[in-house]
Amino acid sequence: MKVSYHGHSVVKIKSDEKTIIIDPFITGNGQTDLKADEENVDVILLTHGHNDHVGDTVSLAKRNNALVIAPFELASYLGWQGLNVHPMHIGGAYSFDFGTVKLTQAFHGSSYTIEETKQIIYTGMPAGLLFSNEGKTIFHAGDTALFSDMKIIGERNSIDLAFLPIGDNFTMGPEDASVAAEWLNAKMVVPIHYNTFPVIEQNPEEFIAKLNTGVGKVLNPGDVIDL
Repeated sequence: MKVSYHGHSVVKIKSDEKTIIIDPFITGNGQTDLKADEENVDVILLTHGHNDHVGDTVSLAKRNNALVIAPFELASYLGWQGLNVHPMHIGGAYSFDFGTVKLTQAFHGSSYTIEETKQIIYTGMPAGLLFSNEGKTIFHAGDTALFSDMKIIGERNSIDLAFLPIGDNFTMGPEDASVAAEWLNAKMVVPIHYNTFPVIEQNPEEFIAKLNTGVGKVLNPGDVIDL
């Protein structure tokens, strides 16, 4: 598998001739190297309904006829917009032809905001994602606070690569994320969800310094890891 990071919480996985993108916030994301109208994806995985995670899902899915996998309420909302969706929920796993997806809990909110009409649409519970294929497991924590069940996630899964938010204010900050990294016991940890907005500015190298030597890795937008 080839796994790449594209700013904020955007992660792309290329596996078995399928391209999977997680939380495709591209338009309006000053940290990304991607262009929404040039992306070809087969599957979109969403952790929750906030605008900076749903991002370009609707246009990407329609243009590519992509499958969208999301927590039930968010999947229902997107399905009503004509998307091909597969609803899931926390604790559930499903084996697709491109790999197995399992949703874990996350402590955050989940809603989609329509600024023009001042609407906030409830989109269910937020989630983290465990993706397994080709003998490897990737954990994308989504937006979350530190929670003690991360120990269980680490004990029950051999995680090769974990993406953890470090921005603080809305999610874990570097201190709590370093504890999460310890509990998850991933072979490699990459910080996400930082520096996109002034309120979540962080130095990722300082976060890496808090981890066990060799575990942490800062990825610039477009950087690729071979698993």
